[in-house]
Amino acid sequence: MFRVNKQILLFIAGCVWIIAGVNILRIGILTWMHEAHYSVLKVGEAVIVFLLFLNFVFLRLFRKHSRRIAQKGEKNCPFSFFDIKGWVVMFFMIILGVGIRHSRLLPDSFISVFYTGLSSALIITGILFLIQGVKERRNSK
Repeated sequence: MFRVNKQILLFIAGCVWIIAGVNILRIGILTWMHEAHYSVLKVGEAVIVFLLFLNFVFLRLFRKHSRRIAQKGEKNCPFSFFDIKGWVVMFFMIILGVGIRHSRLLPDSFISVFYTGLSSALIITGILFLIQGVKERRNSK
């Protein structure tokens, strides 16, 4: 089976987080563009969503998974950048997001603000994983 080192795990994690963030950002922006009005209030709300998710959810996950990856050996499954709980949460969030959007449970005004803020926090977290991967690579030389 294909195995990767800790640095590659961090790079994979970063790419997965960034790809997820870009996909959600695309939905948020497309929904935002269909809104009749663009307000400064909505931008402020998106910034609040960003700050809340980054500070209270994603930074904790970044620290947890970075520490866990740092303790791994040199040969790892490429999907082990998440633990089982992380994979379950990710799949649950994807299913929940798709379900809410397709069932139209929440108005587009909420989706545009929430997805834009959430996606920005995901992208920043992905960048943090990439930076950690670079640091890990420098430390291993």
